[in-house]
Amino acid sequence: MPATPEPTPSADLRDPTTPRVVAVVVAYDREVLLRAALDALAAQDRPLDAVVVVDNASTDGTASVVVEHPSRPDLVSLARNTGGAGGFAAGIAHAVRRLDADLVWAMDDDTIPTPTALSELLRARASSDAVVLGSRVEWHDGREHPMNTPRRRPGADDAAVAAAAAAGGTPVRSSSFVSMLIDAAAVREHGLPVADYFIWNDDFEYSCRLLRRATGLHVAASVVEHRTAKFGATDVDPGPRFYYEVRNKIWMLTRTRSVSPSERVLYTGSSLVRWARTFARSQGRGVLVRAGARGLRDGLLRGPRPTAQVLAGLGPVSDDVAAVEREARRG
Repeated sequence: MPATPEPTPSADLRDPTTPRVVAVVVAYDREVLLRAALDALAAQDRPLDAVVVVDNASTDGTASVVVEHPSRPDLVSLARNTGGAGGFAAGIAHAVRRLDADLVWAMDDDTIPTPTALSELLRARASSDAVVLGSRVEWHDGREHPMNTPRRRPGADDAAVAAAAAAGGTPVRSSSFVSMLIDAAAVREHGLPVADYFIWNDDFEYSCRLLRRATGLHVAASVVEHRTAKFGATDVDPGPRFYYEVRNKIWMLTRTRSVSPSERVLYTGSSLVRWARTFARSQGRGVLVRAGARGLRDGLLRGPRPTAQVLAGLGPVSDDVAAVEREARRG
């Protein structure tokens, strides 16, 4: 294995008064990409205080990559695949409860941060009151990735836009788990991602929940590469996974307090337009109809189970998740 490059220290960002930052990477059966992600995390010019890798019951060499990596990440091995939503809930709980994180930097295993990605997020945070900050996400050719393109916060006034610009960012209403820096105090107040989402819309719901009455920033100077196989958004022929898009979006719009009544109307309209576009572009419309119908049924007839219930039976992970969720309910 090639040696991991040594990060170039940045004196002002290594001051003892700076926050303790823990990266959380959720991994499943992508050992090559995971190795590249860990190399990139080790090469940050503001060194991380710890790295957590959540192995979602992978069947390849994911665990070996973590154990053998010279940066010595914490390995959280799950006995079953809990999807991205469950993985991030488990990893964030571990970072907050076991590693005393002040900030949690969440990302998928196909996220490759550039060396200054973290320091630029911290630089923007130091000049703002943001509790969530996200990076510019690019594909391997430098184009902004449509899967993770942010939108400016609807209704942000001139003062908010100016304050965000002074910090080097743009005010946003939501953020993506392809590089999301989260204040641990917000985790303790609002809890963890909804594990029952499994995949898709979990980061949308979670970041909207954290940012309902708080500031979120998109920081263009912080750049990560999203190393997906194809360039495109999730609405490009998702196949059977369309079930999760429909069910989870219905859950978010009808069964959470993450969005306001006016936002429910706005996001319902944009979702219907998105689904129509997905259907029009699909080469397997029958699959989408069946998946969407099941998603509609399950979204309307039942709600997501509590995250502590979904992640029960996983040993210390379950204890950490339950503790964070209890603290949020008390708050």
